Amino acid sequence: MASTPGEHGAAFPPFDASTYASQLIWLALTFGALYFIVSKFALPRLANIVEGRAERIEGDLAEARRLRAESKAAGEAYEKAQADARARANAIAAEARDAVAKQAEENRKTLDAELAAKLEAAEAQIAATKQAALGNVRGIATEAAAAIVERLTGAAPAPAEIEQAVDASLAR
Repeated sequence: MASTPGEHGAAFPPFDASTYASQLIWLALTFGALYFIVSKFALPRLANIVEGRAERIEGDLAEARRLRAESKAAGEAYEKAQADARARANAIAAEARDAVAKQAEENRKTLDAELAAKLEAAEAQIAATKQAALGNVRGIATEAAAAIVERLTGAAPAPAEIEQAVDASLAR
């Protein structure tokens, strides 16, 4: 039963039993050619691409590991340097504190010595002034006693008697 184009009564060609053999041959030839092309050209290229990517990924991972180790070492070095800097700063601060305390102690001792010298000088001056005042008091007391006795008695007393009486009064 041959059908002409445009007729609808014929079977669909792939389902036509008379063409199975030729369809299977063409399927085998096409599959073989496709398999040959894919295995000789496409798969090696894909394998090279996958292998290149795997190598690149492995290299990137190795680089990342190396950089991580370097950054870890740099971080540890930074922390050590920071700890050393803190220790040096504390040492410098302690030295400065000790130097300031020593200087303050020296200044205090110097000031104490100066004040002690000024105090001695002032005490000596006070003692000298006191002696001078006491000397003047004796003279004033002698003159006042002589004036009082003369005024009360009308006669001037002997200077030796007045000095003796003033000395006895001052001795008490």
